[in-house]
Amino acid sequence: MNWDDETAADTPGAAPERLVGAVADGEDSTVEAALRPKDLDEFVGQEKVRQQLDLVLKAAKQRGATADHVLLSGAPGLGKTTLSMIIAAEMGAPIRITSGPAIQHAGDLAAILSSLQEGEVLFLDEIHRMSRPAEEMLYMAMEDFRVDVIVGKGPGATAIPLELPPFTLVGATTRAGLLPPPLRDRFGFTGHMEFYVPEELERVIQRSARLLDVEIDADGAAEIAGRSRGTPRIANRLLRRVRDYAQVRADGVITREVATTALQVYEVDARGLDRLDRAVLEALLKLFGGGPVGLSTLAVAVGEERETVEEVAEPFLVREGLLARTPRGRVATPAAWAHLGLVPPQQGVGGSGGQQGLFGA
Repeated sequence: MNWDDETAADTPGAAPERLVGAVADGEDSTVEAALRPKDLDEFVGQEKVRQQLDLVLKAAKQRGATADHVLLSGAPGLGKTTLSMIIAAEMGAPIRITSGPAIQHAGDLAAILSSLQEGEVLFLDEIHRMSRPAEEMLYMAMEDFRVDVIVGKGPGATAIPLELPPFTLVGATTRAGLLPPPLRDRFGFTGHMEFYVPEELERVIQRSARLLDVEIDADGAAEIAGRSRGTPRIANRLLRRVRDYAQVRADGVITREVATTALQVYEVDARGLDRLDRAVLEALLKLFGGGPVGLSTLAVAVGEERETVEEVAEPFLVREGLLARTPRGRVATPAAWAHLGLVPPQQGVGGSGGQQGLFGA
């Protein structure tokens, strides 16, 4: 329901085929378009950002002015693209969508800016990946609604000032720390998107089920929400897979039992871990006694690229408190042993000494 239109190419090491991956593939993008909320009242979650943004937009409309530039940061799948579309809808303005990687030259940005209409919303996804020359041109465009177009080369080059109509830039980034301060300071409103709690995801799932004409009870929605990693995009993807299972092997109604059995078929466990996540944990625990172990060694043990383990599997395992990154290498936490139903080795056995020093196991 609330998610973004990022592609696999925007996330290094991403594995778009993962059922619990937060990156949207072609099918996701198509379905998401039909499920997106159309206004702030319909948008679920992100209460602080939603309330603050509501004030910004209403104040701008009362003044008869364009809204301040907006920067939205947060993990993939939390609703940045959806909020940008809602901003345009609330302001009654058209929206133009592009991305940082697509703007490699200042001329690319100048062409987009010069064709904007007054009040139009320009959504710039993955804004931190824009080229430096385009970034410097954006400073003046955001602040003065003007760009200087360079004509010619060398000593004979001439800068022609080009006035722009007032517009609203909505920038989205998964790595706000990579934005240079001069660019970050030019945004009038900055909102950070948090991961969703299960109760909010239940509301997302129930709304999506109504739009998809799927019958689901409260327990079924709760079971899917608990395995969705706090991300609406993943919740909707799991809902569609459970719907398929219920349609083929049950009576079409999603209950807790149906959701549990379906997600077992798709190898998504009760905490939202999939095959790759469990493979990393099992290698760390069974082969290396809980660590510490180097990333490259761990990647070889699970038969994956180093970048895949680091960029795809580790962030969620760290956030769930199942794995820790230390100067000596990756270390499993007591919660990881408990989750896989394994008993930690005694001190001095295997590689557990480092783990016990860190966690007192």
